[in-house]
Amino acid sequence: MSITLKKSKIAKQSTIQITGSKSESNRLLLLQALYPSITLSNVSNSDDSQLMTKALASTSNVIDIHHAGTAMRFLTAFLAVQEGKEVVITGSKRMKERPIKILVEALQALGAHITYTENEGVPPLKIVGKKLNAHKVSLKANVSSQYISALLLIASKLENGLELTLEGEITSIPYINMTLSLLDEIGVDTTFKNNVITVKPKLDALKTTNLTVESDWSSASYYFSLAALSEIGTEITLSSYKQNSLQGDSTLVDIYKNFGVETHFNKNSVVLKKVAAHHSTLTLDLKNAPDIAQTIAVSCFALGMSCDLTGLHTLKIKETDRLVALKTEIEKLGGFVDITDKSLHLKASTTIKNMVSIATYNDHRMAMAFAPLALKTDLVIEAADVVSKSYPTFWEDLQAIGYQITK
Repeated sequence: MSITLKKSKIAKQSTIQITGSKSESNRLLLLQALYPSITLSNVSNSDDSQLMTKALASTSNVIDIHHAGTAMRFLTAFLAVQEGKEVVITGSKRMKERPIKILVEALQALGAHITYTENEGVPPLKIVGKKLNAHKVSLKANVSSQYISALLLIASKLENGLELTLEGEITSIPYINMTLSLLDEIGVDTTFKNNVITVKPKLDALKTTNLTVESDWSSASYYFSLAALSEIGTEITLSSYKQNSLQGDSTLVDIYKNFGVETHFNKNSVVLKKVAAHHSTLTLDLKNAPDIAQTIAVSCFALGMSCDLTGLHTLKIKETDRLVALKTEIEKLGGFVDITDKSLHLKASTTIKNMVSIATYNDHRMAMAFAPLALKTDLVIEAADVVSKSYPTFWEDLQAIGYQITK
C-alpha cells in the first residue's frame, strides 16, 4: 500500500502516546517465558513483539518469525534450552540471508544441538532443545549486540550460569546494559567487568514480579525529527518516558540539541520544543544507537545540513542494507551521499525534489524516517504498512497532529 503525504503543517502543540519499547518488550517476553511469575504492562504492540509472543506460546514444530530479526536471535537461544523440544525456526526471504552463525557457534560451544536446514550460517535452523552444562564461551563483540543479549537472556537457566568473554570492540553497549539491567530487576545476579560478563544461575521460581515497559525511544525519534523541521515554538509531548532510560536511543535528547530541539521531562512524559535554529553540520559516532541513523540523516537533509555519521557497520545486516537504501532514496530527492561499509556522509544541499516516491525495502524505519519530509514537500511512501513491524499506529498518529495523508 503506497500513501501520499501532502506538504503539511503540524499543530503548535500536540500529544502522542507511544507503545512500549520493542527492545525491552522482546527481552521481557522471553524472560516471562522462562519465569512465568513475571507480569508485564505497556508491552509493545509491534508486529515483532506479537510474533515473539506467538512464537513463545507455539506448540508447532515450525516457527516462522517473518522479518523479526530480534525474535530470530532471541528464540534461537531460548529454543536451544527447551529440553526435548524439536523445532525448525525460519523467516522471510531476507531473514534467510541474515547472518546467525556467530550465535549458533556460541550456543553449540555451550552444548546446543543446532543445524542449518538450507544454507550454512543463515536461517532456517533446526533446534533440538537440551540441558546445556558448559558455562564458558567467547563471542566476537563487534557484529550484533543481539547475539550477546540472546545468550544473556537464557544464561540464568543454565545449570552453571554463564561466563561470556567478548572479543574486540563491543557494539551497541546500551543494548547489552539494557539486558543486564532487566536481569538485575528480576533478581538475577550479573557482573560486567572489562570484556567479561558473568550471569549466575537462577533455576528456582521467581516471586511475582510486575514490570512496566518504557515507551520506545526509537519510535520517539521521528517526533524529534518533526520538531526539528517545525517552526520555533512547536511542542510535541510524548509518553510514557523516564529520564534514566535503559534504551540507548534516548541519546536523541542530546543529539537533537544540534537541531534546536530542547527536551523537558515531566512525570511520565517528555516535551520536545523547537527553540532555536539548527547547526550547519553534524558529526556523530552512532555505534551505540545505530537504529536512529536514518532519522538523523533525513533530518539533516531536510534542513540543508551536512553530516558525517560513523559506527554504522550493523546497518548492512538489518531488514535491508540501510546505508545503501539511505543513499538511494536521499539522492532521488536531490541530495548527495557517500557511504562506506560503516559510515554515511551527507553534503549540505538546499534542493528537495517534490513528489518523489520513497522505496521502503521491507524496512519500517525507512518509511518512518522519511515521513517528516512532508513538512517540506509532497512525497509518496511505498509499502507504507511496513510500519506495523514496530509502530502500527504511526500514520494515524501523524494525521492526528496535522498530516494530510491519502491512500
